[in-house]
Amino acid sequence: MSHSVEPADALIVGGGSAGAVLAARLSENPARRVVLLEAGPDYGATQFPDALLDANRIADLDHDWGYTSRGGRLTPSMVALRGKVMGGSSAVNAGAALRARARDFARWAENGLDDWSFADVLPYFRALENTPTGEDEFHGRSGPMPVRQLTDSELTPAHRGFIDAAVALGHKRITDFNGAEQDGVGAFAVNVLDGIRQNTALVYLTAEVRARPNLTVHGAVTVDRVLFRAGSATGVVTADGTVHHADEVILSAGTYGSAAILLRSGIGPAGELASLGIEPLADLPVGQHLQDHPFCPAVHALAPGRGEMAPALGALLWTASSEAAEGELDLNVVAVHPNGAPFMPAGGVIALSTALVLPEAEGTVRLASRDPLAQPLIDHNYLGTERDRRRMLEGVRIARDLARGPALAPSLAGLLMPRELPDDAEELTRVIESSLSIYGHPTSTAPMGAADSPQAVVDSRGAVHGIAALRVVDASIIPYVPSSVTNLTTIMIAERIAHLVYNHA
Repeated sequence: MSHSVEPADALIVGGGSAGAVLAARLSENPARRVVLLEAGPDYGATQFPDALLDANRIADLDHDWGYTSRGGRLTPSMVALRGKVMGGSSAVNAGAALRARARDFARWAENGLDDWSFADVLPYFRALENTPTGEDEFHGRSGPMPVRQLTDSELTPAHRGFIDAAVALGHKRITDFNGAEQDGVGAFAVNVLDGIRQNTALVYLTAEVRARPNLTVHGAVTVDRVLFRAGSATGVVTADGTVHHADEVILSAGTYGSAAILLRSGIGPAGELASLGIEPLADLPVGQHLQDHPFCPAVHALAPGRGEMAPALGALLWTASSEAAEGELDLNVVAVHPNGAPFMPAGGVIALSTALVLPEAEGTVRLASRDPLAQPLIDHNYLGTERDRRRMLEGVRIARDLARGPALAPSLAGLLMPRELPDDAEELTRVIESSLSIYGHPTSTAPMGAADSPQAVVDSRGAVHGIAALRVVDASIIPYVPSSVTNLTTIMIAERIAHLVYNHA
């Protein structure tokens, strides 16, 4: 192994939705030496390619990890998109800027994380945000991340028809999902300016931040494992054998990546590690509680004269199934124009996609081998319980009713995928399970919780239980997947831990 010449006070692994934030915030202290390692390319402050800037282009295979996953019973293999670039998945996502709900954080508090209530996190949501609209109680005006509420005039005719169809079915019109209410239908808030997706590398790792002499940023560096001495992290070794020394290591490699690094480092289920020839250092349930949102797209051709396709991201119905717990909203139906789809007809398409956003079922992330270049074994176990299947069925029926309603039907010219949505419950459930896709919000492979919790890997500040000088700060530490998209919540977690642990006055 070769040894780096850049010893750090804080070594951050992963420059995505959390890691870029941490690098910017921790390096605000000029006496703290911060090193950021990202496996994907680093385009600096201003050289991002158009494919990553265009907010209407969702995902980019040139900047993807290439993960695959077992989805569910009838989807043995599916693509699990994750951004491999400075900025991480914030550089390739749809640009939705929605927060987890207050009820989501109440669930965290009810399960031992009583310092993660909505009142605790709201100041950090406000601090990260720069938006000109919404009530001051909920919104920030001067944060690094631009957030803009889409207006009706910016939506396509099909988006507006979707909203009108939901209102006709009795759903309330919501003008700000990041405000007091979420139960209803409305346009998305987005982190998009003039058509450009604002990722965390762009807005946190600016030229001014990168010029700090105490911050070093490296792209194209794949980390193998964490190094330890006497139960304390001392640095990392990369896939090419280079050692980076540090007083503290912070993993921000994402829900799949951070779990894999922990496992290769000997932190995880002891029996599973031993079977791969890895000496267990801490017997913790890494990778045992993966959660994500099962997602069923229904893609419709647009009618002649209704083919407007931008913006891609448009409107959301956030609602509760008949089996939702009190105060919970467990279903999303989203209206999105999937640009570049291989089945694109000449007139364009719209996807009315249903997501079960408070699933019961949990999946796993395991190692296939000790090789840091080998893909982890991901099993989402989507719709793995009867209750999840019933609620998803209910959501898809809502989406189908919206498409058939007089407000939206004139914009549509026929269902393309799946080929049909039958009325029979058993047949429709089979179609749903065969059509599942990735909503792209994986969490909970290294959950926060008390040391005596059988689910917990880290404490409420991201410190790995039983290990010194090692933290995890990214979506993997979310204890239960929230009922929302996860990017803003992940940024908030990084902002909050940076403040409370490192920059607290």
